[in-house]
Amino acid sequence: MKSRHQLYIGIITMALGNLCHAATLTSEPYGTTQNGQPVTRYTMTNNQGVSVSFLNFGAVITQMITPDSKGQKENIVLGFDDLHGYEVTDTQEGIHFGSLIGRYANRIGQGQFTLDGKTYTLEKNNGPNTLHGGSLGYDKRIWNVKPLIEQGETVKAALTLTSPNGDQGFPGKLDIEVIYSLSDQNEFKIEYKAKTDQPTVINLTNHSYFNLAGVKNSPYGILNHIVQIHADHILKTDQNSLPTGEFIDVKGTPFDFTTAKPVVKDLRSNNQQLAYGYGYDQTWVLHKTQLNHLDLAAKVIDPQSKRSLEVFTTEPSIQFYTANHLHGNVMGRDGVLYRQSDALALETQHFPDSPNKSNFPSTRLNPDQTYHSVTIYKFGIEK
Repeated sequence: MKSRHQLYIGIITMALGNLCHAATLTSEPYGTTQNGQPVTRYTMTNNQGVSVSFLNFGAVITQMITPDSKGQKENIVLGFDDLHGYEVTDTQEGIHFGSLIGRYANRIGQGQFTLDGKTYTLEKNNGPNTLHGGSLGYDKRIWNVKPLIEQGETVKAALTLTSPNGDQGFPGKLDIEVIYSLSDQNEFKIEYKAKTDQPTVINLTNHSYFNLAGVKNSPYGILNHIVQIHADHILKTDQNSLPTGEFIDVKGTPFDFTTAKPVVKDLRSNNQQLAYGYGYDQTWVLHKTQLNHLDLAAKVIDPQSKRSLEVFTTEPSIQFYTANHLHGNVMGRDGVLYRQSDALALETQHFPDSPNKSNFPSTRLNPDQTYHSVTIYKFGIEK
């Protein structure tokens, strides 16, 4: 007899007028952590043949399978073959493949911030700064996963986690709910919600590394991917990639993606900001029609496969990163050694170091508020 982990945790049959169609959410065992906690992999599949797999460990997205212009399905995100990669190798290398990042995505300067007159000290895990909340962030926790069954053309799962007061040095007990959903319109949606019992700061994101050509079929990585970002400015950073508080107009610079262009076009330009990031690793300040409105932030096209990816978000910025710290020493899925520019990340988020920058949008969360953020990754085929 199969164990309950080998059975479908839920098959969500949508009211499509045809009983032959069913979007599904299935599960299977995915190993055990070093301290003995069982890990499960969940796979959401829609009626278009698109699927997204994730773990209850770190809410990590392990793969996204989408068709190309010829109907050939390939995985388009970097990852590992097994749990050891996400638990041990990722921790050692700090690459965060597919991870849910928290309590604070990106950097906080000098590993500290002050809130209501009290200074909080964090782990300095990125030179003089804190990166992604610390080395043992939400991507190293076991999340509770619950299938959400409802009528429509979408399969959903709710992931919940309680982050205690003092976790990673941050104040306040945080109750987090993240909803992953996949629609028949090939939209993978991440909806973040959180409540706190005392004032804190919060900035959540997903850290998937995309290669739309297919991870196994791309000798040139993402250098030929065509990118457009709806932003007129980036945040200026220092040599440690921490924002200075100044804004740089992208016009006439390598950071101008207001018109779509290949990644490689200006990647090797003589530019101090590119040198600091070892390539593209900057924060683009997005065009926003209004605060917290869901807007198109970026679009990526792979000319080879014709796959496209559109990113919509309620967040005010997006971190565009060309995997500059992959050095060919990390073996990923199917024995592939990952190198610089083998993938790109599009991390929707609030600005880095906002708790220390009064001119940046606030990341403060009070007990009478609910943190709410939405990002949609929409997969398509470019004509």
